[in-house]
Amino acid sequence: MKYNLSEISDVIKDRRTIFPEFYSDRKVHREQVETILNNAIWAPNHGSTQPWKFKVFLGEGKVKLSDFLSNLYTAKFTGEDFKQKKFEKLKYRPINNGCAIIAVSLSRDPESRILEIEEIEAVACAIQNMYLTCTAWGLGGFWSTPKLIYTKEMNDFLELKGEDKCLGLFYIGYPKPDYKWPKGHRKPIEYFTEWVEE
Repeated sequence: MKYNLSEISDVIKDRRTIFPEFYSDRKVHREQVETILNNAIWAPNHGSTQPWKFKVFLGEGKVKLSDFLSNLYTAKFTGEDFKQKKFEKLKYRPINNGCAIIAVSLSRDPESRILEIEEIEAVACAIQNMYLTCTAWGLGGFWSTPKLIYTKEMNDFLELKGEDKCLGLFYIGYPKPDYKWPKGHRKPIEYFTEWVEE
C-alpha cells in the first residue's frame, strides 16, 4: 500500500464544519493558509483549467470584509426582511476571533472549453481539500454561502471579471480549548449504492 489508508480514512471521517463562534483568539497565520491553499489546488479539474481563485482576508482585511458584508446586507434587506441575527453574523463572524477567511471563487476558463458545472465541481473538490487539511491540522473549517456572495456587488468587491463568481467564504480557526470536536455519522453505502455486475 502506498499510503496509510487507515489514517487517510480517519481524516476524511473526522472532517466537520466548525462554526466561527467556536474559534479561539489564537491567530491562523499566513504560512498555514498557504499550506491549505497549496493542497486545495491539487483538486481534480478537467482540462487542467485550474478554475479557482482565492482572496485571503487576515488582520485589518477582515474588518474590510466585515464592513462590506454588513453594509451590503443593510442595503439589500430593509423593513421586515432585515434580520438582526443575520446582520450580526455577517458583521461579527469575520472579526470576533483569530480566524482567516478565504473568498473562494470560480475563475472560468476564458475559452469555455469546460462546462461551468464541471468547473464548479472542481472548485468544490478544492474546498474539500481545504477542509481535510484543516482537519489534519486540528483547525476548524466552515464553508459559508450567504446569498450575498452571489451578487454583482460581491463580484465587484472581489474584483471578479466576466463569468467568474464567488462560491463561498471559507473560515479557518483554532477551536476554543474546551471545544469538543463533534462526532458524525453516515448511513451505510447500501442506502445509496446499486451494483451492476452482469
